[in-house]
Amino acid sequence: MNPMEEVIIAKATVNIGVGEGGEQLARAEKLLDSMTGQKSVRTYSKVTNPEFGIRKNQPIACKVTLRGEKAEKAIKMVLDGIGNKLKSRQFDAQGNVSFGIQEHIDIPGMRYEPEIGIFGMNVSITFEKPGYRIKRRKIQRKKIPAKHMVTKEETMKFMEEKFQVKIK
Repeated sequence: MNPMEEVIIAKATVNIGVGEGGEQLARAEKLLDSMTGQKSVRTYSKVTNPEFGIRKNQPIACKVTLRGEKAEKAIKMVLDGIGNKLKSRQFDAQGNVSFGIQEHIDIPGMRYEPEIGIFGMNVSITFEKPGYRIKRRKIQRKKIPAKHMVTKEETMKFMEEKFQVKIK
């Protein structure tokens, strides 16, 4: 197989949406930091929504972006928490996959700590093929041809082979 056609994990993003700042957001950040071994960043609301009690530019969530070995380790850990099962509708047309986990204590090795509480989280995995840098670089930026794009089927096959995921 051509090495330029191999699908690789570009990044994995783990997000905990709290909906408010303060104490609860600080606990969510502490959980993400201990779980991934990397410092999390806060995300801020883009619009004001009085129904949810949210103002613009108010901290409402935290996330951490993982790459390389850390990303693979985190993906494996979270997939064990959901029983290594994904649905085909969780894959998008560009070959990315997103899924959620209801409670972080479902993940093997994670235990309940009263000072942190229980949080659910969303995991988004972005896939690409070698050579995608031309799409992001500053000088001589170019488009990726359609035949080099990652497809839904390639991503599903990658997840089945690498992480032994069962897809319904």
